[in-house]
Amino acid sequence: MGEKDRLEQISQNSLYASGVMPVAIRKCFDVFREHFVGSNILELGPAEGVMTELLIESGKHVSCVEGASLFCDRLNARFPGVSVFNCLFEEFQPSLPYDNIVLGHVLEHVEDPKKVLGLVKTWLRPGGRVFAAVPNSMSLHRQAAVLMKLLSAVDELNSLDIHHGHRRVFNPETLKGLFLSSGFLIEKFGGYWVKPVSNGQLEASWSAEMLEAYMELGQKYPDIAAEIYVVATLS
Repeated sequence: MGEKDRLEQISQNSLYASGVMPVAIRKCFDVFREHFVGSNILELGPAEGVMTELLIESGKHVSCVEGASLFCDRLNARFPGVSVFNCLFEEFQPSLPYDNIVLGHVLEHVEDPKKVLGLVKTWLRPGGRVFAAVPNSMSLHRQAAVLMKLLSAVDELNSLDIHHGHRRVFNPETLKGLFLSSGFLIEKFGGYWVKPVSNGQLEASWSAEMLEAYMELGQKYPDIAAEIYVVATLS
């Protein structure tokens, strides 16, 4: 199956806009927003546009690159002021450099993360910043799953990873190592969302206040948070 066909298939039943995921994406946006510079933002892989809607709140011009045509049609209908490009990252040829490039839950999906970051370097304005967030294999819920023999290793793809179309799970060192080896300087590394149990269990019994508290705890304990991120610049 080609990559575009694969993305179209994933888009037919995506879960990034359901359950607890919008809360996590909002927390990710809040973390990133503190470090935005300049006047524009390029978002890679927006999917349903949960992050896109938040990026618009920043007041900067937002552009998106999305490989699934279904997602692009919906993004164009919801956000007429956003420039939406329906292509693979490898096909994208921007007409201007970007001040901020956001990869929210992207690097775990792509075939070659280092190749994607190589392209990102050519699209970034000098002094601009790259923002990337990915699931953390060292999350408490993954470590517990290994102890319960639900996973053979913390970086094994679980059922939700497979549904989302993930190809890998990063840990703090592999995420930082990817950026450093790709020629970036990491300005900030962090995490959010201490997640002791699965999404389904959270959605079944946790209050909004509990979820927000554990989102914030992840910022104190990034190495075991469910999500980790980097803010990087050209080295």
